[in-house]
Amino acid sequence: MRLAAAFLCLALWSPAAVKIEKVPYQGWPNCYRITNGEVELVVTSDIGPRVMRYAFLGGENLFKEFPETLGKTGGEQWQLIGGHRLWVAPEAVPRTYAPDNSAVDVKVEGATLRAMGPFEPTTGLQKEMVVRLAAEGSSVEVLHRVHNRNLWAIELAPWALTMMAPGGMAVAALPPRGTHDKMLLPTNPLTMWAYTDFSDPRWKFTRKYLILRQDPKNSQPQKAGFFSPDTWGAYLLGSNLYIKRTKADPSKMYVDYGCSYETFTNADFLELETLGPMTKLEPGASVEHLERWTLHRNIRLTQWTDAEIDRVVLPLARR
Repeated sequence: MRLAAAFLCLALWSPAAVKIEKVPYQGWPNCYRITNGEVELVVTSDIGPRVMRYAFLGGENLFKEFPETLGKTGGEQWQLIGGHRLWVAPEAVPRTYAPDNSAVDVKVEGATLRAMGPFEPTTGLQKEMVVRLAAEGSSVEVLHRVHNRNLWAIELAPWALTMMAPGGMAVAALPPRGTHDKMLLPTNPLTMWAYTDFSDPRWKFTRKYLILRQDPKNSQPQKAGFFSPDTWGAYLLGSNLYIKRTKADPSKMYVDYGCSYETFTNADFLELETLGPMTKLEPGASVEHLERWTLHRNIRLTQWTDAEIDRVVLPLARR
């Protein structure tokens, strides 16, 4: 429960400055808008749990939305909807792809919104998101919980996926680099999938960073992942920069050959993904995974080099 305690104890969160109201959004009649007058989020309750919007007040949504599924509910198949969602790893059909097309139980407590998804009959799991917006600025905490409602133990890892709108650039920090004479042993994995092609021009590697460009004209999927104790990924769309951060534990086992961060793209979107460690959940137990988000405007990078990313992005990611 250490993450939950840290989540609840931060002093900067003032409910008086945060407004949460029920609103219609993109065809769903029962959504919740969270705002502090600077940024806004929209959480669905007709489906989910999902965060469908994160933007400066009245500004461009940095999250991907699929027009063909907006406003729809029901159905026995998982659908591409967009926004931010909670899955479980390792990726497998049908467990990972349990549909989230049904109504969610939402409770508002001051500046905190809790969205509890329905019991999943195909998995025996129940997924929950707790969203909390700071009184000022753009800081958001999203606490993900997976509850085991089975009568038996199950092993899984929480997996938080954010679908970003097309046309941007993603960057993620590799673990601290070193020199051969001082660091003889490997420091982190770099995981590839069968369809990963590092000759694809959308990829760029610098000494410190992994960079992936979203290209609406390139339909070939690409994915890669790695481990870092201080896991963060950022996405620059126009002059708006989204950053998500989490902490990873080197003493624990992570899926996909040890990934705490993964990124995926195709012609429609780009995903920033963080993962918690593999956990054995006893019946009735739950596991938590905390992400911290920030949004920044008027961000300009003249070139995607270590020096420029260190200058522009890294100070924001370390806040």
